[in-house]
Amino acid sequence: MLRIVAGKHRGRKLTPLEGGNVRPTAGRAREAIFNILAHAAFAPRPVYEDAIVLDAFAGSGALGLEALSRGARFVSFMERDRTARGVLTANVTALDAARQTAVLAADALRPPRASAPASLIFLDPPYAEDWTSPALTALAAAQWLLPDAIAVVELAAKRDFTPPARFAPLDERRYGAAKIVFLRYSAATALKAGRS
Repeated sequence: MLRIVAGKHRGRKLTPLEGGNVRPTAGRAREAIFNILAHAAFAPRPVYEDAIVLDAFAGSGALGLEALSRGARFVSFMERDRTARGVLTANVTALDAARQTAVLAADALRPPRASAPASLIFLDPPYAEDWTSPALTALAAAQWLLPDAIAVVELAAKRDFTPPARFAPLDERRYGAAKIVFLRYSAATALKAGRS
Protein backbone atom coordinates (compact mmCIF):
# COMPACT_ATOMS: atom_id res chain seq x y z
CA MET A 1 0.00 0.00 0.00
CA LEU A 2 1.41 3.37 -1.05
CA ARG A 3 0.02 6.39 0.78
CA ILE A 4 0.84 10.05 1.35
CA VAL A 5 2.26 10.26 4.87
CA ALA A 6 1.44 13.83 5.92
CA GLY A 7 0.12 17.21 4.83
CA LYS A 8 -3.05 18.18 2.99
CA HIS A 9 -3.25 14.80 1.20
CA ARG A 10 -2.39 12.71 4.26
CA GLY A 11 -3.61 9.13 3.98
CA ARG A 12 -4.47 9.39 0.27
CA LYS A 13 -3.64 6.23 -1.67
CA LEU A 14 -1.23 6.32 -4.58
CA THR A 15 -1.04 3.73 -7.34
CA PRO A 16 2.30 1.92 -7.04
CA LEU A 17 4.43 0.70 -9.90
CA GLU A 18 4.45 -3.05 -10.33
CA GLY A 19 7.11 -5.39 -11.63
CA GLY A 20 10.26 -7.17 -10.53
CA ASN A 21 12.55 -4.25 -11.33
CA VAL A 22 10.52 -1.72 -9.34
CA ARG A 23 11.68 -0.60 -5.90
CA PRO A 24 9.65 2.28 -4.51
CA THR A 25 10.98 4.16 -1.49
CA ALA A 26 9.61 2.41 1.59
CA GLY A 27 7.04 4.35 3.61
CA ARG A 28 9.31 4.32 6.68
CA ALA A 29 12.24 5.74 4.69
CA ARG A 30 10.00 8.33 3.02
CA GLU A 31 8.69 9.49 6.40
CA ALA A 32 12.25 9.65 7.76
CA ILE A 33 13.43 11.71 4.77
CA PHE A 34 10.73 14.30 5.35
CA ASN A 35 11.34 14.39 9.10
CA ILE A 36 14.98 15.22 8.40
CA LEU A 37 13.99 17.86 5.82
CA ALA A 38 11.62 19.37 8.41
CA HIS A 39 14.07 19.57 11.32
CA ALA A 40 17.58 19.48 9.86
CA ALA A 41 20.30 21.68 11.27
CA PHE A 42 21.35 22.48 7.70
CA ALA A 43 18.15 24.47 6.98
CA PRO A 44 16.43 27.24 8.99
CA ARG A 45 12.93 25.94 8.11
CA PRO A 46 11.44 22.83 6.50
CA VAL A 47 13.21 22.45 3.16
CA TYR A 48 10.06 21.44 1.28
CA GLU A 49 7.92 24.44 2.34
CA ASP A 50 7.17 26.63 -0.71
CA ALA A 51 9.91 24.72 -2.57
CA ILE A 52 10.32 24.17 -6.28
CA VAL A 53 10.98 20.42 -6.44
CA LEU A 54 12.44 18.05 -9.00
CA ASP A 55 11.65 14.33 -8.59
CA ALA A 56 14.10 12.61 -10.95
CA PHE A 57 13.72 8.89 -11.75
CA ALA A 58 10.24 9.68 -10.44
CA GLY A 59 8.50 6.32 -10.82
CA SER A 60 5.08 6.62 -9.14
CA GLY A 61 5.92 10.15 -8.00
CA ALA A 62 5.57 9.35 -4.30
CA LEU A 63 8.44 11.58 -3.15
CA GLY A 64 7.42 14.60 -5.19
CA LEU A 65 3.74 14.21 -4.30
CA GLU A 66 4.65 13.90 -0.62
CA ALA A 67 6.54 17.20 -0.91
CA LEU A 68 3.54 18.80 -2.60
CA SER A 69 1.22 17.55 0.13
CA ARG A 70 3.50 19.12 2.74
CA GLY A 71 3.61 22.56 1.16
CA ALA A 72 5.91 22.54 -1.87
CA ARG A 73 4.93 25.14 -4.48
CA PHE A 74 5.62 23.14 -7.65
CA VAL A 75 7.03 19.72 -8.62
CA SER A 76 8.62 18.62 -11.89
CA PHE A 77 8.68 14.84 -12.37
CA MET A 78 11.29 13.34 -14.69
CA GLU A 79 10.59 9.79 -15.88
CA ARG A 80 11.65 8.17 -19.15
CA ASP A 81 9.58 4.95 -18.86
CA ARG A 82 6.16 5.27 -20.54
CA THR A 83 4.41 2.83 -18.19
CA ALA A 84 5.77 4.61 -15.13
CA ARG A 85 4.68 7.96 -16.54
CA GLY A 86 1.16 6.59 -16.95
CA VAL A 87 1.03 5.59 -13.28
CA LEU A 88 2.59 8.90 -12.25
CA THR A 89 0.08 10.91 -14.28
CA ALA A 90 -2.77 8.92 -12.71
CA ASN A 91 -1.43 9.74 -9.23
CA VAL A 92 -1.14 13.44 -10.09
CA THR A 93 -4.73 13.40 -11.41
CA ALA A 94 -6.01 11.55 -8.33
CA LEU A 95 -4.64 14.33 -6.11
CA ASP A 96 -5.95 17.06 -8.45
CA ALA A 97 -2.38 18.36 -8.66
CA ALA A 98 -1.96 19.00 -12.39
CA ARG A 99 -1.64 22.78 -11.95
CA GLN A 100 1.24 22.39 -9.49
CA THR A 101 3.16 19.74 -11.42
CA ALA A 102 4.86 18.94 -14.71
CA VAL A 103 5.41 15.35 -15.86
CA LEU A 104 8.41 15.24 -18.20
CA ALA A 105 9.19 12.38 -20.56
CA ALA A 106 12.89 12.79 -19.90
CA ASP A 107 16.01 10.98 -18.75
CA ALA A 108 17.82 12.42 -15.71
CA LEU A 109 21.11 11.30 -17.28
CA ARG A 110 20.40 13.46 -20.36
CA PRO A 111 17.95 16.04 -19.06
CA PRO A 112 16.47 18.89 -21.05
CA ARG A 113 17.31 22.45 -20.10
CA ALA A 114 15.52 23.32 -16.87
CA SER A 115 12.00 24.71 -17.12
CA ALA A 116 11.63 25.10 -13.33
CA PRO A 117 15.01 25.11 -11.50
CA ALA A 118 14.62 23.41 -8.13
CA SER A 119 15.54 24.19 -4.56
CA LEU A 120 14.94 20.55 -3.58
CA ILE A 121 15.61 17.48 -5.71
CA PHE A 122 14.95 13.81 -5.11
CA LEU A 123 17.13 11.33 -6.96
CA ASP A 124 16.22 7.64 -6.70
CA PRO A 125 17.86 5.72 -9.58
CA PRO A 126 17.75 1.91 -9.84
CA TYR A 127 19.98 0.32 -7.19
CA ALA A 128 21.69 -1.88 -9.77
CA GLU A 129 22.92 1.12 -11.77
CA ASP A 130 25.69 3.55 -10.81
CA TRP A 131 23.78 6.57 -12.10
CA THR A 132 23.72 8.88 -9.10
CA SER A 133 26.82 10.99 -9.73
CA PRO A 134 26.33 11.20 -13.53
CA ALA A 135 22.71 12.27 -13.04
CA LEU A 136 23.58 14.96 -10.48
CA THR A 137 26.28 16.30 -12.81
CA ALA A 138 23.91 16.29 -15.79
CA LEU A 139 21.10 17.99 -13.87
CA ALA A 140 23.47 20.70 -12.62
CA ALA A 141 24.77 21.28 -16.16
CA ALA A 142 21.18 21.64 -17.42
CA GLN A 143 20.55 24.22 -14.66
CA TRP A 144 17.97 22.20 -12.73
CA LEU A 145 19.46 23.24 -9.37
CA LEU A 146 19.06 26.64 -7.77
CA PRO A 147 21.92 28.01 -5.64
CA ASP A 148 22.19 26.07 -2.36
CA ALA A 149 19.62 23.49 -3.50
CA ILE A 150 19.28 20.38 -1.34
CA ALA A 151 19.57 17.01 -3.09
CA VAL A 152 18.20 13.86 -1.44
CA VAL A 153 19.75 10.75 -2.95
CA GLU A 154 18.62 7.17 -2.34
CA LEU A 155 20.95 4.32 -3.23
CA ALA A 156 21.79 0.80 -2.11
CA ALA A 157 23.20 0.77 1.43
CA LYS A 158 26.27 -1.18 0.30
CA ARG A 159 27.10 1.06 -2.65
CA ASP A 160 30.03 3.45 -2.28
CA PHE A 161 29.16 6.98 -3.23
CA THR A 162 31.38 10.00 -3.74
CA PRO A 163 29.42 13.15 -4.51
CA PRO A 164 30.43 14.92 -7.71
CA ALA A 165 32.03 18.35 -7.70
CA ARG A 166 29.76 21.12 -6.37
CA PHE A 167 27.81 18.75 -4.08
CA ALA A 168 28.71 18.79 -0.37
CA PRO A 169 27.45 16.00 1.93
CA LEU A 170 25.23 17.17 4.79
CA ASP A 171 23.87 13.97 6.33
CA GLU A 172 23.59 10.24 5.66
CA ARG A 173 21.17 7.65 7.05
CA ARG A 174 20.51 3.95 6.46
CA TYR A 175 17.11 2.26 6.38
CA GLY A 176 17.29 -1.45 5.64
CA ALA A 177 18.68 -1.90 2.13
CA ALA A 178 18.62 1.86 1.45
CA LYS A 179 21.14 4.60 2.10
CA ILE A 180 19.82 8.17 2.05
CA VAL A 181 22.36 10.93 1.43
CA PHE A 182 21.59 14.65 1.79
CA LEU A 183 23.73 17.04 -0.27
CA ARG A 184 23.95 20.78 -0.83
CA TYR A 185 24.68 22.18 -4.28
CA SER A 186 27.32 24.89 -4.15
CA ALA A 187 26.52 27.75 -6.49
CA ALA A 188 29.77 29.52 -5.61
CA THR A 189 31.79 26.53 -6.81
CA ALA A 190 29.61 26.35 -9.91
CA LEU A 191 30.36 29.98 -10.76
CA LYS A 192 34.08 29.47 -10.30
CA ALA A 193 33.97 26.37 -12.48
CA GLY A 194 32.10 28.31 -15.16
CA ARG A 195 34.79 31.00 -15.25
CA SER A 196 37.70 28.60 -15.62
